[in-house]
Amino acid sequence: MSEQRRALVVDDIPANRLIAEAMLKQLGWSVLLACDGREALRVLESTPLDLVLLDISMPGMSGMEVCQNIRANSALVDLPVIAYTAHAQPEDRRSFIASGFNDVLIKPVNRDTLASAVALVMQHHD
Repeated sequence: MSEQRRALVVDDIPANRLIAEAMLKQLGWSVLLACDGREALRVLESTPLDLVLLDISMPGMSGMEVCQNIRANSALVDLPVIAYTAHAQPEDRRSFIASGFNDVLIKPVNRDTLASAVALVMQHHD
């Protein structure tokens, strides 16, 4: 049996974390949760992960800042990171991709769109 993949869901809104967690678990993932960018970076320092689903608009440290920290860390530079955001303008998407995100999911997310984004990102990562 292969080892279960591990994802980190980072969002300051508890309901958004729980929805993403439930959908990822339905897709067979083991899920860790973080309520802000600083907690996410602490988890990333201590826990091997396969994917990060990262909200953009959070108090303290934005998802953009967290992604920049991930990309600046040689141990995490190749970790797939998907922006999980309500910012839906095309220029937002271009900005997120240019700043290091592998893909962008627009809230509200359903299981099919999440599954497609995760499959695409993981296919390019493996």
